[in-house]
Amino acid sequence: MEFNDVIMSRRSIRKYLDKQVSEEDLQKMIEAAILAPSWKNSQVTRYYIAKSHEVFQQVKEALPEFNQNNAENASVLIISTIVLNRSGFERDGTPSNELGNGWGYYDCGMHNMNLVLKATELGLSTLVMGIRDAQKIKNIFDIPDNQSVVSVIAVGYSDFHPDMPKRKCVEDITTIR
Repeated sequence: MEFNDVIMSRRSIRKYLDKQVSEEDLQKMIEAAILAPSWKNSQVTRYYIAKSHEVFQQVKEALPEFNQNNAENASVLIISTIVLNRSGFERDGTPSNELGNGWGYYDCGMHNMNLVLKATELGLSTLVMGIRDAQKIKNIFDIPDNQSVVSVIAVGYSDFHPDMPKRKCVEDITTIR
């Protein structure tokens, strides 16, 4: 699939077929995420994958009801986290600019976009969810305190194919001087 086809066909999917994603495809998605740039190559993004039925259900219960419904029949839930106080920080621990950990979240977003686009290329569908109970998720996976839960990404095979929502045009979002 050509890159433009990937970005044009990617959608946030809220209804999945009851079909499993292969370990090989999960591996390819994480490998694509790893290739994303990060502040001074700090590589602060970490992934935790809820694949077994038991862990999947526990993570799903850490989502609000509407996202529980959105993730119904997804094959896996991928939790993205960042290691705090590295990306956007000097070696002595001081922030490099006013964004501080904002750079870690930015880096995670780029990692997640690579992961989502790779999933699309592989014929998979995704939904990135930011409303979640981070502490419950940290407890499920024993995520250390120096990491912050960023998102939960549902991955599976789409049970429907929505049209692309209206997008802004270049002039709406760009200032050139």
